[in-house]
Amino acid sequence: MAEPALPADRWWSPWCSVDDTTILHVDLALSPDREEQAVTLLDEAEGARWKRSRSGEARYAFALCRAALRITLAAHAGCDAQDLSFGHLDHGKPFAIIGGRRSGIGFNVSHSGGHGLIAIGGDDDLGVDVEERSLHRDFAGLARRVYGPRERQRLTQVSGTERIHLFYRLWTMKEALLKATGAGLSLGPSRFEVPESMLDGARACLFRFPHDPSPPLRLVDLGEERFAAALASRPGTRVP
Repeated sequence: MAEPALPADRWWSPWCSVDDTTILHVDLALSPDREEQAVTLLDEAEGARWKRSRSGEARYAFALCRAALRITLAAHAGCDAQDLSFGHLDHGKPFAIIGGRRSGIGFNVSHSGGHGLIAIGGDDDLGVDVEERSLHRDFAGLARRVYGPRERQRLTQVSGTERIHLFYRLWTMKEALLKATGAGLSLGPSRFEVPESMLDGARACLFRFPHDPSPPLRLVDLGEERFAAALASRPGTRVP
């Protein structure tokens, strides 16, 4: 079985792990050479999607993140990257297909600005989100559409840098939870709130959507100085 050809200038690397989930960081600093290498690693369908992307930034992020995902998934599965393809669930969440059969390897991808994150684990209920903190957002308008009453109240209690950090911290946690379910924003982010403990600064908790009998998701705040980030998964009941 042929090993996937790895670029000499690899733009992704292990960043952290949470239980059985590995999270890679993708360096999206602009590099035409990297994009050229990444595109050669895509299959025909991915190459067509790359060409259809509406902006150069979107094309670049897709190429680098998808190439990194493809090589990493192939390594996890012990298969040739050429045997790997992707399908989509009802709400668009992708899953891996290896040798014509759906793989049991869960994954999720997010990117913002100069950073991408790829989460790979053993469960399909996996969501990751990363956001570069920007000062140029309609914070008040977005808060009304995205956050619940308690979350909006917490945002009014802080200001300046602290408010910006809280805004993006909440944003990534809610996005990660929605992506883990595969429902995306179709569920309506203002219809649920993160647990009180996370509003108080906890780094991890268990979370269950209202009226959802499924086992709880584990929500982990992964934010750091460069960006806000969060992971949601369903590994059981242990919280770090």
